[in-house]
Amino acid sequence: MTTTPVRLPEHLIHPFAPAGRANPHPAYRWLRANDPVHYDAASRLWLVTAHADCATVLRDPRFSAAQGQRERARDDALPPSMLTTDPPDHHRLRAPGALLLGPAAVRPLGVHLAADVDALLDRLPTDRPVDAVADLGRPLATAVYARLFGLPAEQLQRFEALARAASVNLDPMVPPARAALGRSAAGALTHYLDGHTTRALLEGLRVPLTALAADDRLSRAEMLGVLNLAVIGGWQPLAESIGNALHLLLPDRPAVARLAQADEDAARLAVDELLRLEAPIPFTARVTTERVELRGGELPPGARVLAVLTAANRDPDVFTDPDALRLDRNPNPHLGFGGGPHFCLAAPLVRQTAALLLPRLVGRFPALRGPAGAPDWDQCLVPRRLRALPIDLGGEL
Repeated sequence: MTTTPVRLPEHLIHPFAPAGRANPHPAYRWLRANDPVHYDAASRLWLVTAHADCATVLRDPRFSAAQGQRERARDDALPPSMLTTDPPDHHRLRAPGALLLGPAAVRPLGVHLAADVDALLDRLPTDRPVDAVADLGRPLATAVYARLFGLPAEQLQRFEALARAASVNLDPMVPPARAALGRSAAGALTHYLDGHTTRALLEGLRVPLTALAADDRLSRAEMLGVLNLAVIGGWQPLAESIGNALHLLLPDRPAVARLAQADEDAARLAVDELLRLEAPIPFTARVTTERVELRGGELPPGARVLAVLTAANRDPDVFTDPDALRLDRNPNPHLGFGGGPHFCLAAPLVRQTAALLLPRLVGRFPALRGPAGAPDWDQCLVPRRLRALPIDLGGEL
């Protein structure tokens, strides 16, 4: 099969280029409308941008996640995990992983997480702006993992430092020097989790981590791989989702007022809509094992494919007013958590946590405002995140 590359119009910036990363949506919009299965000559990747085609990439067994890491612009291999394996190995790892992150494991944490959220809001200063990323998102994510892992208070700072350092491994196109630091940090994180798991079992802690560690379906190394993935693939995206959400929400004052009064079901609908528009994980990688015909075009065997979830989530064939924020959008078949066998195991945790924080935040501080200028997006591709989001709480009720 010969490929004639389709080029973006000159007025559009490539979404992977440094100048295009802050706002990739215009380029993705053009690709979705004009070349939804697009061969990108610069990266040698196929960019799939339509919702129906992305859903096929995520669900069809002809798209291999195990081979998908070959799209990484790095020479280091990721360890075997739920992220980088195909069925049946994927299912063998995922079933025990539900003991850590599945709905039955997460649901009982709700009361404790609500108390953690209230304590976090109690600590916020009202006499100066706070950073939604550093002062809300990161402490919230750390509090969540403290509940999952049974971390003592004196270990939280160390855990957060390790989680932040290891999260560089999320970005498939990070420069080599940072990639080397990320590998080292992932090793340090695994060593820490190994020691903490031993202590938690000896102390008889009854937390999701010890439920996973006591399960005999995984070897110790595999169990630690699940824990490592849960941190690298979960801590930073959860932390960054709060800043991304507030960036979208705060300019829409009627939406802020509605969310302040939202019940649990309405809050979860709102969280899904905010994730639809700016999910921290913007794409996922696969490799075709044979020729595949999608609605938008044909892929050859061995094609290195990115399902561009952030483009699929704004597909007008699926979403009315796709660029608009509609907190009550229902149904909302967004792909912010992926789909198919690799659907994000932590999705219930993210929904529950964000649905606890956001209504409490805007309810307690109804006059809060975000910055007036353009958002300060980080240059990394994964996760999609803000460097900072200063917000003025505007006093307390």
